[in-house]
Parts: sequence; structure tokens; C-alpha cells
Amino acid sequence: MVKDTVRKSQVAIRAEKFAADLDLEIVYTPASEITFRSTATNRPGLLFAGFDEFFPEHRIQILGNAEMAYLDSLDVKKRDVQLERLFSKGVPCVIITHKHAVTEGMEKMAEKYATPLFVSIESTAAIESDVVHYLTTALAASATIHGELLDISGIGVLLIGDSGIGKSETALELVHRGHMLVADDLVEVKRIKNKIYGYPPKRISNLLEVRGVGLIDVEAMYGVGGVLNQKRIHLVIEMEKWDDNKSYDRLGNEDLTYEILGVKFQRIVVPVSAGRNLAVVIEAASRNFRLKSMGRDALDELSYRLMEKNRPEDTDFD
Repeated sequence: MVKDTVRKSQVAIRAEKFAADLDLEIVYTPASEITFRSTATNRPGLLFAGFDEFFPEHRIQILGNAEMAYLDSLDVKKRDVQLERLFSKGVPCVIITHKHAVTEGMEKMAEKYATPLFVSIESTAAIESDVVHYLTTALAASATIHGELLDISGIGVLLIGDSGIGKSETALELVHRGHMLVADDLVEVKRIKNKIYGYPPKRISNLLEVRGVGLIDVEAMYGVGGVLNQKRIHLVIEMEKWDDNKSYDRLGNEDLTYEILGVKFQRIVVPVSAGRNLAVVIEAASRNFRLKSMGRDALDELSYRLMEKNRPEDTDFD
């Protein structure tokens, strides 16, 4: 079940975390958190030129080589006028690239208008790319799903089903077989560019709960190769208690889907009964899904063989 869907129009991030995540030096920050409303960045060249009618004050402002060279060409009084034009707009923050020196006037202007100011050693293009990627993730639509998320042979597989059906035990067996656990019990999902990525809640990251055993630290037990901190979801497998009165898919031609944040995925229903090795079944289903995505379908192969068998033999009239 997908629940607690959140479509974020803004996000507040601690200034120290923002700086650490993007490898920025903090010059000045007036508060512990910065509120971001856009994934885009802006270079204020037009503003410095005197055109501010469509200035995007909700974006992070980047000062690169061109902007800093222009400001350095001005005398102190004119430079302060231009800086005030920028900092008075109430922008989320200003980032200076290429580790350009921050002037005393620039720092005073940041303090005057309570605008966070950072410096990066990276190029302008690199910082713009990093910021867009970072804020795209932070502002993405998100939700929480009850289930297990694993990387099975490179395929992101989401296991869902009723509580107590055996999802955690199956996940443990799959990890034991060499696959990787992303999240147990609760999966945090985000939609980024029409793709769904799953993450473990931080408080239970790398932990797996197995009834009768308790909590297992998968990373400590199986090493770093047994866990991942995120994975794109490709396939949803629903574990369901076996029902003798229900007809289950035997040829793999059912078109079942599962929707997460508006994105539809193929859903495979795996019936659970005593004696079935679910880990092997799910592993096979995942690899078969991968083969199908590469154009290899066993059902198509069977159809071809039947056609070959029923084709009339050539008749020699000579």
C-alpha cells in the first residue's frame, strides 16, 4: 500500500547539511535552515545589467567567473550598489564558484539582508549541475510503502503483501543468496524524472526484522555488498497466501500493474504455500523480467515452437 504521498512545493534544509552535501564553504548563514522552492539556478548577469523585471528571486544565485570579473572591474561604491541589487531580492542563497575571494562588502551585504553565502572550489557548470540534481531529489514527490526493496541481479524489486506473509524472511534468503537489501518493512519512495527510487528510513537502515530471530544488521553480517542505500524500482512482486479457488498465471501473460506516484509497474503475484522456495521463485521471476526487457520472452518462444510443429511439411510434386 502506498501512503503518505507528499508533493513538495518547498523544502527546508539545514545550512550545514547543504554545505556538506555539496562541498561548499560557509561564509555566512543567518539561520540554521534554508528554504528552497525551485530546483533551478540563476546567474544574475541581467540583473547587474539593470534588467530585473523577470528576475527569478526564488532560485539559487550563482556568481561565476564572468559575474566576479564584472564586479571586480567596478569601484567599491558601484560594486556595493550592484551587490545590493542582488542581495535585497531575498534569494535563497548565493554561491560563488572557482573559489573567488569574498570581499568585505559582499559579506556585509549578505549579513544586511540575511542571505546565506557560500563559496565552492568547483566550476560554475559543475555546481549548477550538482545543485539541480540535489534539489530535484529534495523536492521530489514522495511516499511511504509497506514492503521490502531489494536489488536482485540488478533489478530493483519491491516485495509487497499482507503483514506476516513472509516478506522479511524471503528478503533474508535473497540476501543470503548474494542479492542486496535496500529497505525492510518501510520503503521511502521518490519520483524523479518519471522514475521511482526507493530508500530505507534512516532509523532502520541496513536492519532486517525476522520474526523469532529479531533485528539483523545485514551490513555487519553480510558486508557492504549486502546492502544499498537507494535503488530504482523496476518490478513489483506481490506475495499472496495460496488460494485453491483462485486461478494463478501459469504462462506469464497476465497484464497486472501497480502504481506508485503516478508511475505504473508490472506486478507479478506469487502465491505462498508450505514447501515453496519463494526466494528462488522471486529470483527467477526477476531474471525472467530482465530477459523480457531485453526481448527474450519464453511465451513467444513457445508460440514459435508450436507454429513450427503445426506448419505443413513441404510436398514434393516432382
